[in-house]
Amino acid sequence: MSSKLPINLRDLLHQRTVEGERIEYKSGWNPDAILRTLCAFANDFQNLGGGYIVIGQDCNAQGQPVFPPTGLAKNQIDKIQQELLSACQLIQPPYFPVLCVEVIEESTLMVLWAPGGQNRPYKAPSSVSSKHKTWHHYIRRYSSTVEAKGETEQELLNLSAKVPFDDRFAQSFNVDDLSKSLMQDFLHQVGSDLAEDATILSFEVLGRQMNVVGGPAESPWPKNVGLLFFNETPERFFPGTQIDVVWFPEGTGGDRFVEKTFKGPLGRMTREALDYIQRNYLHETVIKHPQRAEAQRFWNFPFAAVEEAVVNAVYHRSYEEREPIEVRISFDELVVLSFPGPDRSIRLEDLQAGHAVSRRYRNRRIGEFLKELDLTEGRATGVPKILKVMAANGSPAPRFETDDERTSFVLRLPRHPMSQEPTTPKLAVTMEVTMEVTMEVAALLKVVQGEMSRRLLQTAMGLKNADHFRKAYVLPAIGAGYLEMTLPEQPNSRLQRYRLTEKGEQWLRAQEQ
Repeated sequence: MSSKLPINLRDLLHQRTVEGERIEYKSGWNPDAILRTLCAFANDFQNLGGGYIVIGQDCNAQGQPVFPPTGLAKNQIDKIQQELLSACQLIQPPYFPVLCVEVIEESTLMVLWAPGGQNRPYKAPSSVSSKHKTWHHYIRRYSSTVEAKGETEQELLNLSAKVPFDDRFAQSFNVDDLSKSLMQDFLHQVGSDLAEDATILSFEVLGRQMNVVGGPAESPWPKNVGLLFFNETPERFFPGTQIDVVWFPEGTGGDRFVEKTFKGPLGRMTREALDYIQRNYLHETVIKHPQRAEAQRFWNFPFAAVEEAVVNAVYHRSYEEREPIEVRISFDELVVLSFPGPDRSIRLEDLQAGHAVSRRYRNRRIGEFLKELDLTEGRATGVPKILKVMAANGSPAPRFETDDERTSFVLRLPRHPMSQEPTTPKLAVTMEVTMEVTMEVAALLKVVQGEMSRRLLQTAMGLKNADHFRKAYVLPAIGAGYLEMTLPEQPNSRLQRYRLTEKGEQWLRAQEQ
């Protein structure tokens, strides 16, 4: 068997590369010493990207390779592979390096490439053949493999405990799986200074600048968060990465339901799902009172609460589980279901009171990107905001549910008790809603000329923040019925354009009179 190395071994040896923290030479097969070094490379204590063990290569007192190499007898290769496979299963948790067989100056060498493991800390037995084995943590110190003890061992354990799933290297995939155009779009969307340099930076440098690429220079890896945000189909890498929006016109016990699935880069997927819910299932009720001038206004489900609930699920779900986020909507409630449940450090009664603060975050980096997109504020403000928004709308308090094993998390938003709406979504029934024209909407309507893209509209108004423009101008204008999309079923299409409705044109003519 032979795999491809991420380095040129021939150049590495002929350059007399000295033994160090990332490379070790062995003249022959020594399972005890080799297994300990594999364990040390897997622990990657200095975050250097692991290392390499070259078997069949002598070195001098200075640690430089000696030529010609000693090499391995060809009839040893299969036996060493079998023993290596058995020995690697003794590492806890099991760890298997990439094995390559190379021929250098007519000598057969075996190379073990051991990248930093995703499940560190790793332990290995001090002796493979010992009947009563003792396991220890090992790390690299310069050119030696040493046992991690005392404060060093505690530092290794703490370091490993602080690597959330989204910040780990995706060692089974390549940096080519990331999309530079998606990375550039993100930088422009959030107004990053890096956006100006993105076009001239190499793909790998840009990825490292955004901290979605890491690992050694000769073999860079994408991080999980990079694949989630900057690949068109992240569900290929993390099955279940989607949001299912399900509408139950007859209630959850009825026979009929309408389901729509949203996939794609995490930021876009979240935005599209929220836009779809807002357009089709959120309704405002206006009640006029003869005794007072002001009408009473409230929503069946306030959008700010729905947004926080969905984004919270995207932020805190596990992408190691193959269960999608599900938003279940009926006339009575809107339910957001995600897997698994909240961390055990959070008490359910604290959640209900809005006082919950997590001591550990499942997806630290996802939260950073969502915050950049103005989809979340972070710092455990989501639940208090949901409670505040629901109360301000006059809605019943939300309910939070999980089980003893914390296998799932359910957030229920009850409908406003006085909400008056049809039992079918807006796609089928148009509701007459009285809405005032805000200053932002008025300013937008005055620049619309025929069919215009979002970017062109934003430029015409001299606005830079795309997210603010969408929330404060475009969505209110569409919700009020003054503006419409040319492709309403494809809200995020690159061919999407916006134009005035008949109602919008009437309003504009009235302003000109």
